[in-house]
Amino acid sequence: MSFRMKIYRVRGEILVAVCDADIVGRTFREGEIKIEVKEDFYGKREVSEEEVKQALMQATIANITGEKAVKFAIELGIIDEKNVLRIGDCLHAQMVII
Repeated sequence: MSFRMKIYRVRGEILVAVCDADIVGRTFREGEIKIEVKEDFYGKREVSEEEVKQALMQATIANITGEKAVKFAIELGIIDEKNVLRIGDCLHAQMVII
């Protein structure tokens, strides 16, 4: 599996943005909801499952987009399947550690 990922460090938080590599540049819509999968946010570099796993395990906030990325986060126990959104034909989930 191929992912795009970018890590942000802001005020003591670690935000991980990860998506399926093959959906970068696409826009998905479901009614009034729209998500744009932008390279600026998710990054330019393709990363491995292991890199995604390491980053998500350290994340205090995560933004996860795409079927493969969301399913991988569910497998890792980062995301609960009940809390996944479907926006058009794209899965999306967010995680915050309080």
